[in-house]
Amino acid sequence: MALSLLSAVAAAYEVPVVGLELDESMVTILGSVAVLLLIALSAFFSSSEIAMFNLPKHRLEGMVEDDVPGAKLVKSLKDDPHRLLVTILVGNNIVNIAMSSIATAILSLHFGGLVGVLLATFGITALVLLFGESVPKSYAVENADTWSIRISRPLKATEYLLFPLIILFDYLTRQVNRLIGSTGAIESPYVTRDEIQEMIESGEREGVLEEEEHEMLQRIFRFNNTIVKEVMTPRLDMTAVPKDADIDEAIETCIQSGHARVPVYEGSLDNVLGVVHIRDLVRDLNYGETEADDLELEDLIQPTLHVPESKNVDELLTEMRENRMHMAIVIDEFGTTEGLVTVEDMIEEIVGEILKSGEDEPIEQLDDRTVIVRGEVNIEDVNEALEIDLPEGEEFETIAGFIFNRAGRLVEEGEEITYDGVRITVETVENTRILKARLRKLEQQPEPLEDVPEEETSDEESVPSE
Repeated sequence: MALSLLSAVAAAYEVPVVGLELDESMVTILGSVAVLLLIALSAFFSSSEIAMFNLPKHRLEGMVEDDVPGAKLVKSLKDDPHRLLVTILVGNNIVNIAMSSIATAILSLHFGGLVGVLLATFGITALVLLFGESVPKSYAVENADTWSIRISRPLKATEYLLFPLIILFDYLTRQVNRLIGSTGAIESPYVTRDEIQEMIESGEREGVLEEEEHEMLQRIFRFNNTIVKEVMTPRLDMTAVPKDADIDEAIETCIQSGHARVPVYEGSLDNVLGVVHIRDLVRDLNYGETEADDLELEDLIQPTLHVPESKNVDELLTEMRENRMHMAIVIDEFGTTEGLVTVEDMIEEIVGEILKSGEDEPIEQLDDRTVIVRGEVNIEDVNEALEIDLPEGEEFETIAGFIFNRAGRLVEEGEEITYDGVRITVETVENTRILKARLRKLEQQPEPLEDVPEEETSDEESVPSE
C-alpha cells in the first residue's frame, strides 16, 4: 500500500525515486486494490461502532450467562466504552485518510493535480458513504448480537496494533473532556423510565400493542405512585361483624355481602381485631372438633395489617404477600379506621376492574362525550375515559369528593355543576352519599367576533374633486 502510494505520488509530480521502477498501470492496479481493501476496513470500523454501542447491556449479560462463544470478549471491550470508541475512531480515520491519499495520487497521475483532487474528493466520499457507512451500519443495527461477536477479535487485535496511538488519544480526549466540564459518559446501561413509556405510546400508535395492552402497561407505571387511599373500600362500604357475634351470624353476613372475608371489630370499627374467612367458619362449625355451642368467633380471627392511608400500594402488596394476608385495615393519622384494602383492589389497579356477577361497570360510556360513573370512581379514571382534566385534591380522590368540594355542601339528585367545559349531573343519591353522576363534555362554542366599525369617511372625501 505504501509502495503504490509513493509511486503514484512520484509519478504525478515527476519526483525521481531511487530504486522504484513501476509503470503507471501497475501503480494504478495496486492503488485500486488498496482502495478496495481500505473501503472494506472502513465498513468494518463503522459497523463495529454501531454493533458494539447498539448492543444493550442486559442482553449482553444474558449472552454471557448463556455461555455464547465470544460474548465474554465483547463484554471485556464494552467494560471500557471510552477506550473502545477511541480504538474504532483511530482505526477508521487512519483508513479513510489513507484511502483519500491513494485515490488522490492515482487520479492526479491520470487527470492532473486539480482535476484529480476533485475526482478523488467526490468519488471517495460517495464510496465511503455508501459502502463504508450506510450499508454496513444498517446491517449492524439489524444484527448487533451476532456481528458484535464476529468483530470482537479483530477489534481486540486492532487495539493491540494501534496501542500507542489509542493510549495517546484516549488520554488527550479525557483531558479535553475535563477542561470543558464533560463527564465523558458514552453509554448508559439501561433505558430510562420515560423512554419505556414513550416506547409504549409509540407501540400503541403503530398498532404493535393492542389498546388493552397499552392501558395495562400504563397502569403498571402508575402503580408505584398510587397510595392506599386511592384504592381502598371506604368505611361506609365496609361489611364487618362484632366480636361477640355467633358463628351463624358471621356466615350469614359473609353470604349476604358476597365477601369471603370480613373484618371483626370490638366496640366499633375503630378497633378492628382481625378478619375471619367463611371457609374457616363453615369448616369449624360443621366439621371441627369443638362443639358448635362452645365455638366462639374470637377463636377463628386471623391477624391483619393496619396501614396508613398514605402508604404506597406497591409496598403494601409486597408486605401482604410476604405475610400471606389478603386484607388490610386503613387508618388515618388519628388511628381511626378509614376503610379496608384487599389484594384484589390492588390487582385491579393493573388489570382493570374485576366485576362480580350483577355488578355494574364503574364507568358506563354512553357516547364519545358522555359517561355515567359511580361516585367512588377515581378522578384519574374519569379524566382518562373522557379525556378531560378534572383536578385532584388532598381532601378527595373520587368524583363524589370532587362534587362535594365544588358544591361546598350536600347535594341532591338532579343538581348540576359545570367545571372547565364539563357538565356534571348528580344522578343517584342515597342518604348523603353520591352513588352515580353523569359527566358530559360541552362543545366548545367559538367566541363571537367583535363587529369592526367601518371607517367613517368625511364629507370632503366623499365629494369628488372637480
